[in-house]
Amino acid sequence: ALTGGMLWFFRDPERAPGTARILSPADGVVQSIDPWPDGRTRVAVFMSPLDVHVNRAPLAGTVTSIEHVAGGFVPAFNKDSDKNERVVWHFATEVGDVELVQIAGAVARRIIPYLTVGAKVARAERIGLIRLGSRVDVYLPEGIEPAVSVGQRTVAGVTGLDHG
Repeated sequence: ALTGGMLWFFRDPERAPGTARILSPADGVVQSIDPWPDGRTRVAVFMSPLDVHVNRAPLAGTVTSIEHVAGGFVPAFNKDSDKNERVVWHFATEVGDVELVQIAGAVARRIIPYLTVGAKVARAERIGLIRLGSRVDVYLPEGIEPAVSVGQRTVAGVTGLDHG
């Protein structure tokens, strides 16, 4: 039973990419949509322990930076989770720089990037794994309106985050 549970928990299903320009990087529920002072919009997707935890590239581009930031491990749905351990990604894309942040939660204490700086990524390509429950934030560039709403379920690599 334990082996079966672990196999189910760490599942990584094949998926055909959605048709939107910018795709959700994570399975989960949209926790918040926040305008940022620099004109970007942060879309935060909370992943429960029951969701798939493999994260995917929101759109095609080149990985320009990956930074591991040490921090705490409060629950990922808590507003203080912005201080949690995280990995900050930047992608050069057709819409400009796109920032993606993988945030560890109270249970998820290991973020595993699959790529390195300079890697070319396709839309919906696997970029990394967060073990157990956690959160992934995507910062939509200025002028891009989110097509999701708070409370909406997303599917990594399938659900569109923008109207483009």
